[in-house]
Amino acid sequence: METQLEILHRDNLHEGGFAGLREHRLVANTQVFGRDMGDAWPGLGNFVYLADARFNPKGETRLHPHREIDVISVMVEGRIAHEGSLEHGSTINQYEVQVQRAGGEGFTHNEINPDDEKNRMLQLWVLPEKAGEPAGYKVFRPVWGETTRIYGGKEGETKSFAAKTTLDIAMLKVGQSVDIAADGLSYVAKGQGDMGGTSLKDGDLFRGLGGQFVAGEDVVLVLVNEID
Repeated sequence: METQLEILHRDNLHEGGFAGLREHRLVANTQVFGRDMGDAWPGLGNFVYLADARFNPKGETRLHPHREIDVISVMVEGRIAHEGSLEHGSTINQYEVQVQRAGGEGFTHNEINPDDEKNRMLQLWVLPEKAGEPAGYKVFRPVWGETTRIYGGKEGETKSFAAKTTLDIAMLKVGQSVDIAADGLSYVAKGQGDMGGTSLKDGDLFRGLGGQFVAGEDVVLVLVNEID
């Protein structure tokens, strides 16, 4: 049977939320949540959660804890003010990425929209490969025209936390392209492009076919893969 490109459209999913935000959950692993999560996909490797969220003006998540989970926040529109036990008082601006490792030590955090208009943030969770790690915090600033590793990779070869499950941010200008692995997961966080004759747009999570993704307009892609 010929493999086909599978696409999960964000806007076809139920919109939920909590505290001061609304979100669509595109990846939600049932082993983590302990129940059926509807149409959400289970993830890939240790990547177990992807939510596309909009904070209300002055909205916040409220202070809450995490343990033994790595929490990656990608700002797509606007900014967030970060409070918590790691790097309290920092600000994450558009296209910047905040990576928090809870480990066995754990952390608490509250992400706040400081502005009078809605913002947009992706939150991704990855299970650490080794339990009991110390808590940690990193910030990445991807740039247009490049692909930036924000999570995973081999020890000594990455600026992020080493892991077999990798997350990259590709920021493509019109006409630029990036190679997509057939066994990976990819999410269009902004813009529109084409892969093998299929148009993919903001809010599309896709898998199943490899090839070149070509940007039809400025595009932000989240690429999830597994390395040996």
